[in-house]
Amino acid sequence: MSRTASSTKTWIRREIRDGRRRAAYAITLGAGGVILAIGQIACAARLLAGALHPGTMGIALPAIGFAVAALLRAGLINLQEREASRLGIAARRRLRSETLSNVMTLGPGRLRGRHSAELAGVIIDRIEALDGLHGRWIPAASVAGFGPGLIIIAALIVDWRSGLILLATGMLVPVSMAITGIGTGIAARNQFTAMTRLQTRFLDRIRGIATIVLAGRAEAEAAALGTAADDLRRRTMRILRVAFLNATMLDLLAAAALVGIAIRFAAPLLGGDVAIAPVALFCILLVPEFFAPIRAFSAVYQDRMTAQTAAEDIVGLPQPEPAPVTPPAIRTVPAQGVAIAFEDVTFGWDEARGPVLDKLSFRLPANETMMLVGPSGAGKSTIIELLLGFARPQSGRITINGAPIETLVPAALARMTAIISQRPFLFAGTIEDNIRLGRPEASEAELQEAVRLARVADFAAQLPQGLATPIGDGGYGLSGGQAQRIAIARAFLKDARLLLLDEPTAQLDPATEHDVLDSLKRLAIGRTVILASHAAFAHEFKGRKLDLGGARSPTLQGVA
Repeated sequence: MSRTASSTKTWIRREIRDGRRRAAYAITLGAGGVILAIGQIACAARLLAGALHPGTMGIALPAIGFAVAALLRAGLINLQEREASRLGIAARRRLRSETLSNVMTLGPGRLRGRHSAELAGVIIDRIEALDGLHGRWIPAASVAGFGPGLIIIAALIVDWRSGLILLATGMLVPVSMAITGIGTGIAARNQFTAMTRLQTRFLDRIRGIATIVLAGRAEAEAAALGTAADDLRRRTMRILRVAFLNATMLDLLAAAALVGIAIRFAAPLLGGDVAIAPVALFCILLVPEFFAPIRAFSAVYQDRMTAQTAAEDIVGLPQPEPAPVTPPAIRTVPAQGVAIAFEDVTFGWDEARGPVLDKLSFRLPANETMMLVGPSGAGKSTIIELLLGFARPQSGRITINGAPIETLVPAALARMTAIISQRPFLFAGTIEDNIRLGRPEASEAELQEAVRLARVADFAAQLPQGLATPIGDGGYGLSGGQAQRIAIARAFLKDARLLLLDEPTAQLDPATEHDVLDSLKRLAIGRTVILASHAAFAHEFKGRKLDLGGARSPTLQGVA
């Protein structure tokens, strides 16, 4: 068994064990429903026997009992469905939060090679597929375990032969479910594979739509997307076929039980034994109720197999590395300034390529600026990712205001840090929405001040709706300089004490670069700044310069 398969089984077992504890209320409701069903069947058998043989037995009390049991049972079913829905929602919220937190902790460095559509599929689709495991499968599996047993006990008490018939047909159920369950698991795995391929292809084509149109490949790519969608449809229909096969096998077993019990009581009834009629009707009516929990379990059995497949992708994600020692306390740091220190930090993305940073040490006092210069691959962006908490050094330590970075509250680290990269993250929405991402609760006056300082108003005033003008995902509809100004305005509004600049003007023309640099210099005042850029930028900022020129022998010097 592979390590991934073993980890998946362990993960699923843990979820089922914890899920049974959370589903105790829903399981209790299911048990109460089975007990009420037995009482309801007893009353129904008395009523039918009285109708078939008038005058031989009273029907008033059975009628009242049947009505009361039916009302109570309907109430329990309603409560059980509400509780199942709550369990599914709570499980999805918990799992999505845990998975997203892991992905955010890993950062882009540890997730290199993972397509964004694949990650979105895991966080959204795979976790959505686990809804059935917690909301339906766990309660149904528990009720299917003891519900038929209660009914067999009731049948054995009334007529032991009928009880044995139910027991014999019930023992064949696991065999039929095992056969169809294997098919369901394979079909679900194939469906998820097809879904991931479609998501990845669709996202790639949307991102490159302009290139596809210019190359005259729009119709060919549309046909390829249609083929992938049709493949997903076929694989989904295979899951439905397996589910229908399982339902058919249960129907055949239920029919066999009915025939067996009918044959058991045929001779006494044909011989005129009226007294046995309630017993015969009771045992016959127990058959549908005996298979009801099993049928409910069968209906959600594919949820278990689907969860197994979904769990493989969740467990397959990289996991954040545990801290080598338990931090003494989770901390925040003073907000008036941020001092940074690297102490013999060694870090590498790939063991085969060696460390990017090798025993790097430097100290940057609060409210000062440092330029990281060096060739591509020297480790400039790696230092920024380490400061963002996206990666941890293999050796050495990083401190902020004297506190090891791994001991800081993640939310506190995020609040004190602002980053502006080559391509700032802009989402589909208005310009104002993108700026307020830095601090959504900011007042209108604070927003306008950030807009003024970043010179966003210079181009926003010329747009039809000003700051309310909608833009596309990734800043579609804006120039590179306009996108950077929005990112700078976001940083002004956030007012973070630590500012990380990763090649912020690399994609800009000289005139736009000059304007953006003016705004960045204004933003840097009173903040601790780390700027990763080429050596030609060193004269634009006053502060220290860390020449990574090879990452193994960095030099730190002051710049006038």
